[in-house]
Amino acid sequence: MNTAELADLGRQLRVDSIRAADAAGSGHPTSSMSAADLMAVLLANHLRYDFDRPDHPGNDRFILSKGHASPLLYSAYKAAGVVDDAELMTFRSLGSRLEGHPTPRRLPWVETATGSLGQGLPVGVGIAMAGKRLDRTGYRVWVLCGDSELAEGSVWEAAEHAAFENLDNLVAIVDVNRLGQRGPTRHGHDLDAYARRFEAFGWRTVEIDGHDVDAVDRALGEAASATGRPTVILARTLKGKGVKSVEDHEGMHGKPLPDAEEAIAELGGPGNRTVHVNEPPAAELPEPVRTHVDLPDFPEGEEVPTRDAFGKALAALGAARGDVVALDGEVGDSTRTEEFAEEYPDRYFECYIAEQQMVAAAVGLAARGRVPFATSFAAFLTRAHDFVRMAAISGSGINLIGSHAGTAIGQDGPSQMGLEDLAMFRSVYGSTVLYPCDPHQTARLVATMAGLEGVRYLRTSRGATPQLYGPGEEFPVGGSKVLRSSDDDRLTLVAAGATVHESLAAADALAGEGIAVRVIDLYSVKPVDQETLRRAAEQTGCLVTVEDHHPEGGLGDAVAEAFADGGPVPRLVRLAVRAMPGSAAPDQQLHAVGIDAESIAAAARLLVEKAVVA
Repeated sequence: MNTAELADLGRQLRVDSIRAADAAGSGHPTSSMSAADLMAVLLANHLRYDFDRPDHPGNDRFILSKGHASPLLYSAYKAAGVVDDAELMTFRSLGSRLEGHPTPRRLPWVETATGSLGQGLPVGVGIAMAGKRLDRTGYRVWVLCGDSELAEGSVWEAAEHAAFENLDNLVAIVDVNRLGQRGPTRHGHDLDAYARRFEAFGWRTVEIDGHDVDAVDRALGEAASATGRPTVILARTLKGKGVKSVEDHEGMHGKPLPDAEEAIAELGGPGNRTVHVNEPPAAELPEPVRTHVDLPDFPEGEEVPTRDAFGKALAALGAARGDVVALDGEVGDSTRTEEFAEEYPDRYFECYIAEQQMVAAAVGLAARGRVPFATSFAAFLTRAHDFVRMAAISGSGINLIGSHAGTAIGQDGPSQMGLEDLAMFRSVYGSTVLYPCDPHQTARLVATMAGLEGVRYLRTSRGATPQLYGPGEEFPVGGSKVLRSSDDDRLTLVAAGATVHESLAAADALAGEGIAVRVIDLYSVKPVDQETLRRAAEQTGCLVTVEDHHPEGGLGDAVAEAFADGGPVPRLVRLAVRAMPGSAAPDQQLHAVGIDAESIAAAARLLVEKAVVA
C-alpha cells in the first residue's frame, strides 16, 4: 500500500477498535489506537502470512505481546478478511472467539496467549530460535510490545538471550505511547532511554514517529533485512490517537470511549478497506523421525538417582524422535540434560540462569511443533510460574522437569529444596504431575510424557535409590503401584518418589512387629489413582500420606481430593515437611522433618494403638 492507503488503513483499525470495545462495553481501545499505524504498515506491506494455512512453515509469526490491545488485532483480522464485521461486534461476549486477550485455543492465527505482560517477547525468542536453528525456512518473528511491559524483568531476559543467539529473524516493535494503566510510564516518551537499554544487550535500535506511516514502512523494511542481531523499533505514539477527547489523556486505559459515535465521526467514519497480505515463501519441513524408543536398562541391584535415569531416557527419546528438544537453566550437569546435549547439540538450548526465558522458549518451540523438555532445580521453576500458567491458557504442550526435590537433597539447605513444586504444578489447568521413585519407572514416564497434552511436570531426586521395578513394567498416567498388601493390613502408607523407599522400610519394620501395612507408590500425583486409593481406604480404614514437600497442595491434598466427590472418607493422616529445614545430611533431613522410615513407623504404631483403644 502507498502512504495514503496505509494512513487510511490505520484510521480504519482505530475506528474498528472503538466499535468493538463500544459493543462490548469494555476493552482497551486507546491502547489499540496508539499502535494502529504500526499494525497497518506491518499487515499491508511486510507480514508474509497465509491465513488459510496458519501452519504454513514459511509463515512469518506475529505476537501481540500487549494482549490488552486485542481490538486492534481483531480489527486487523477483519481487514485481512478472516473475521467479518458481525463477528468483530461479538468481542468479549460469551462464546465469541474474540476474547478480551487473544489465545490460540480460540484463534488459529494466534501464536501464544498474551495479556500477562512481559511474555510475548520471551516466547518470540523461542519461536525465532526454532526458525533460525531448526526450521530454517526464513520466516520472521514480529512482536508488538507495549512500553509499560518493558519494566518486566522477563523482557530483559529475552533481550539478552535474543542477542546471544544472534536472532536477526526477530523484530520487536515497541508502542511507546507514554501512558500505562494508572498514569505515565517510567520513561515516558524518552525513546533514547529504551534505546540505550536495548543497545546494551546487543540489539540494533531504530527510533521513529509511530504515526508516520512512511517512517514505519522504512523501519520495518530495514529490520527485515538486518543481519547478525535482533532489531527493536521504538515508535513514539499517542494513546487514543486521532480522537481529541482522549488522545494522550490519562485515565482512559481499559475503558470504551465516552462517546463512540462522536469519536468515529471525528476519525472519518467506518471503513471497509481490505488487505491482501503477502504470501509466505514456499517452504517445507522434513517430517521428524519417529522410531521405537529404546529406553535405558539399569543393572539389577544398582542404586540409581532418578535424575540420572531421566538424563539417559531423554537422550534415548531424542534418538527415537527428531521433534524432541531440550532446554536447561545452566544446571545440565545436575539435571542430567547434558547427556542429550552431547548427543544432539543442534536440538539443545542452553538458557542459562533465566528460568522465565527457558519456559517461554519451550512454549515458543512447542508452537513450532517441537516437543520441549525444559529442566532446572524444582525450587527455581517457581520463578517461572506465570509462564507455566500462561502456557496452560495457550494449550501449549511442554514438559518441565524439576530436579533436586525436597529435603532429601541434604546439605544445600532450604533455598535449593523444591518443597512447593507439586502444589504449583497441580494447580495448573490440565496439567499432569509425575513423581517417580525408581530408574525404570522414571525412564518409562519420560517416554510417556512426550505423547501427552498440556503442561507435564516430572519431579526427580538427587540421591541414588534402590530399584523396585524391572524394565518391562508399565506405568500408566493416573495409575499407581501397590508394593505391599495383605488381607490383614491395618493402614495404608501412600508415598511417592523418595518417600516410597522410606515407607517400604517402615512397612518391613512394622511387619516384624506383627503390624501389617499396605504401601502404595502414587507416582501419578495428578491425576491420581482414585480407584486404588478408595479400595485401600475401604479395606484398611486409614491412609497415611508421606511426602517430601510442604503439606499444602502436595501429595496429601491430591489423595484427599480423591474422596471429595462422594463415598466414605477414610481417616487421613499427613506426614510432610512442616518445619523449615536447615543444612544436614539427607537421612538427617528426612528424620528431622518426620518422613524417614523410623518416623513413619512411629506414626503407624500410634495410629494402630489408637484404633485398638477406640
